[in-house]
Amino acid sequence: MVGGLPLVPEGTTVPPAPHLVAVLLTAGAVAVALRRTPPRVTGRHVLALAPWMALGSATHVLYVVDALPPAIAPLAGSPTVYLTVGSLAGAAWLASAELLPDRVPAALAAGGALLLVPVVAAALATGVSPVGARWSAVALAATLPIAAAVWTVLTRLRPETAVTGGVGALAVLGHALDGVSTAVGTAQLGFGERTPVSRILLELGWIPSVPVLGEGWVFLLVKLAVASAVVWLFAEYVRDRPAEGYLLLGFVAAVGLGPAAHNLLLFAVAG
Repeated sequence: MVGGLPLVPEGTTVPPAPHLVAVLLTAGAVAVALRRTPPRVTGRHVLALAPWMALGSATHVLYVVDALPPAIAPLAGSPTVYLTVGSLAGAAWLASAELLPDRVPAALAAGGALLLVPVVAAALATGVSPVGARWSAVALAATLPIAAAVWTVLTRLRPETAVTGGVGALAVLGHALDGVSTAVGTAQLGFGERTPVSRILLELGWIPSVPVLGEGWVFLLVKLAVASAVVWLFAEYVRDRPAEGYLLLGFVAAVGLGPAAHNLLLFAVAG
């Protein structure tokens, strides 16, 4: 456990040496293969990675609730789980490009979804918290109009951001959902924030509270501002170098969508 170090999120762990070596070798091999045979990258390809973004977080929930076999549990700790799932996603992308070159986005999305569904089912099978599930639903329902409004304003203020397409919208949605779910979890369910910087924003005692979000509305505003600024700045990059731009913007989306998916599922089973 290394979560006690400054600026390191609580719950951060280093797996045992055999697991660490295995995941590093696998990730390295997939990275080398992707570099040698770079697959085609478009906005549709990056959007197809959305189920994989959620898969890593859902798998980590199984780790948190101690529902994984001991032999594989260390691979689902944080941040190891992201290397684990990232390696699987990279391998699936390579396989899809080789076997179904004309249907890579669909195959990639389907592969992630087929893995995500049983993982979510396994988490829910450990027990569902009615209160937590209700607040997860509230967080999701509240996020959709917020994200839609932010995206609409962003594309009107700078029409060029529309070039980021669905990936830009996913980045805004992911960070909006992370902001709303974190605020709801803190205010309504008593969950804490593991990231030190985020925890500071959630513990500003002089901030007035609002219904549902409590004091976490400030955290939400910061998340929305950062996501909007990144999409704004990436518009030109995506236009000029779409492959790199979409991949980097997809990473930004994952940083929001991953924690958001983790929040929603964890609230539903442990709220």
